[in-house]
Amino acid sequence: MHRHVYRHVHAHPHGGEHAYGDLHAGGAGDDHAHAHCHAEAADPGLVPATASGLSAPGIPEPRLVRIEADLLAKNDAIARENRGRFAGHRVLALNLVSSPGSGKTTLLVRTLEALKDRLPLAVIEGDQQTSNDAERIRATGVPAVQVNTGKGCHLDASMVARAFDRLHALADGVLFIENVGNLVCPAGFDLGEAHKVVLASVTEGEDKPLKYPDIFAAASLMVVSKIDLLPHLEFDVDALIANARRVRPGIAVIRVSASTGEGMPEWLKWIEAARTVQGLSA
Repeated sequence: MHRHVYRHVHAHPHGGEHAYGDLHAGGAGDDHAHAHCHAEAADPGLVPATASGLSAPGIPEPRLVRIEADLLAKNDAIARENRGRFAGHRVLALNLVSSPGSGKTTLLVRTLEALKDRLPLAVIEGDQQTSNDAERIRATGVPAVQVNTGKGCHLDASMVARAFDRLHALADGVLFIENVGNLVCPAGFDLGEAHKVVLASVTEGEDKPLKYPDIFAAASLMVVSKIDLLPHLEFDVDALIANARRVRPGIAVIRVSASTGEGMPEWLKWIEAARTVQGLSA
């Protein structure tokens, strides 16, 4: 069967805020919007890609490409501002990325419990809907701002900037940014973080890095999560790691079980080492 590949551009307006102080995308009060492209199977509602970019009847191809480039450039400019703010606050910012159900929030909760008496911490929690994960974070005593992206599939630098405005007291510590569960869209959006950390659980395929190479190429660290389940699965961790290093040869790897605590000391040491490299350790 011949399979056509199409690309489409869609924009998500962002704006509006919940009364309880969290951020919500989708209101009419913010003129920021972003466009991005996805390769998908043939669908009559999608716009066919040309060799040089995007095209659609009645819409000049260069204009679409220029819009996307301009929006990404705006995001990158805000990301640079975020990076400067984080540096000014002596904050290590980590962008946690994974597919849904990989155990990001559970790992994050265990991490906060281990570090909260040693370092100032805060969390920016990204989800399309609900504040469930942010409530789990706040139950640890660590401040968290929930960002609901609506139909958006990732956080962007503007959302992070507005969320950090509510965490202005954070200094000399660590900011964890838990991105929307997605291995595609977050790869292309710099948030101002020091590192992207990608989680790959043992309940997923060993070929995830080959299927979604951009995020693994952008990540400094791959956390192999849920390793306590390995006795019950047919999963080759070494193959997963080999595939990740085909995409990014220098990627660091830590095997972790948030349930049993295995690998947690190595993960915490990695965070402290990242602070040291940035000159943030006492």
